[in-house]
Amino acid sequence: MENPRPEKVAVVSEIVELLNTSDAALLTEYRGMRVKHLSELRRTLTPVGAEYRIFKNTLVWKAAIAAGKDTPELEKLLHGPTAIAFVKGDAVEAAKALREVAKTNQSLVVKGGLLGSKVLNAAEAAALADMPPRIQVLAELAGLFEAPLSTLASLLEAPARDIAYAINALIEKNGGEAAAA
Repeated sequence: MENPRPEKVAVVSEIVELLNTSDAALLTEYRGMRVKHLSELRRTLTPVGAEYRIFKNTLVWKAAIAAGKDTPELEKLLHGPTAIAFVKGDAVEAAKALREVAKTNQSLVVKGGLLGSKVLNAAEAAALADMPPRIQVLAELAGLFEAPLSTLASLLEAPARDIAYAINALIEKNGGEAAAA
């Protein structure tokens, strides 16, 4: 049994930390991309909360095992040149950014990813880019919750309003004086 080099242990630890602190990880193939294009891609991903990193697949797999994310589906994604966009925040925004870059650079291919503990295949990872942003989904959910609450408030208010109208009508009927009991 061989002892791993300290540099590799440090890299695996770094990847474990990235896996554990990221909301998502989108795996891409970057074969054929020039350094200039990789730098542009990193600049595109930074504002959406993603960090684009390149690691050896074997080290990523060792980190996945250490992080408890080792699945056969993930292992299948770790072939060929692989770079990972570690996303802290909205994975949809990162997927959209990757798709935009891939439109102008055919060398960038989204292979799949991790969303929480779920492994995404290429189609599922690409489908993330078609979803509305997180803030829009939250606003729509808030609207769905707000409508029934408004209706409930109106229904609860109605009996008190009706009693007030009835008392007012009784007072007017008696010539403006409250009836004595």
